[in-house]
Amino acid sequence: MIRGALLIALAALLWATTGIVAKFLFTGSDLQAISLGFLRLAVALPFFFALMVREQRAEARTARDESRTQRKLPFKALLPLLALGVFQAFYQGSYLIAVDLTGAGIATLIALCLAPVLVAIMAAPLLGEKPGLVTILALVAAIAGTAMLVVSDMESAGSLRLGGILMAVLAAFVYAGFTLTSRYSSTGAPVFTTAFICFLTAAVVLLPVVWLIGGFNGMASLNLSQWLMVIYIGVVPTCIGYLSFFTGMKTTPATLSSIIVTLEPLFVALLAWIFLGEVLGVVGITGAIILTAAVIIASKSSAR
Repeated sequence: MIRGALLIALAALLWATTGIVAKFLFTGSDLQAISLGFLRLAVALPFFFALMVREQRAEARTARDESRTQRKLPFKALLPLLALGVFQAFYQGSYLIAVDLTGAGIATLIALCLAPVLVAIMAAPLLGEKPGLVTILALVAAIAGTAMLVVSDMESAGSLRLGGILMAVLAAFVYAGFTLTSRYSSTGAPVFTTAFICFLTAAVVLLPVVWLIGGFNGMASLNLSQWLMVIYIGVVPTCIGYLSFFTGMKTTPATLSSIIVTLEPLFVALLAWIFLGEVLGVVGITGAIILTAAVIIASKSSAR
């Protein structure tokens, strides 16, 4: 279990570098956030396709050994996977736009820490699960922590970057929808088959958007070092990060893994301070702590 927990923590650290590298790209080039979201998926797709093929071959060998017919993914089972892909597309766009309009640290803290609390609350009307007092208190704490982060961002930026804050909140709602769909509409599809279909759908959704907003012009302006940053985002936090996470999940309890994942926004805040000079301040740090505590409480409450 320790090895699994460390792999999940590594995944959180790798994911945390996405916002940092993205911020460097946005400030040093004409690349648009939607375009980066599409490129990230496009770079990662061959990797996940290879993993899907290997996964299916392994299932075929197991089926032969057990003298049974290999299961095929029914058409109806594709619908939840396609829905996950649409959520993924909207999340990539809204999160990266939030990073562009605000800072990597505050955008990630709001998007990722608010989402689990929203999941615990949204499960009530959508799934008939009545939220307990602890869950409601966690939501109140999450809102308070988010408000403190907004105040801190206003102090450091000198103005209210409302557009970026709203996009981060939108990303949190989209991520909550993604989580609810994946948790309660499971098709039983293999992990990497799910990941490939999800990422492929997201890339297909984003492609016409990139074309409509003239995103390919921004891609043409990238130099070699900036293309290497794009490839880094597609390979390291996306491919290696998700592989590390899925591997760690095999031996790590779900509740523990959900708590370890909350390290990601804290890693982002730390890296943003080191590499981007983004300072949360006392109010922001307090808000980040409150928001993280709310996530942990909501995660434990929803797991019961």
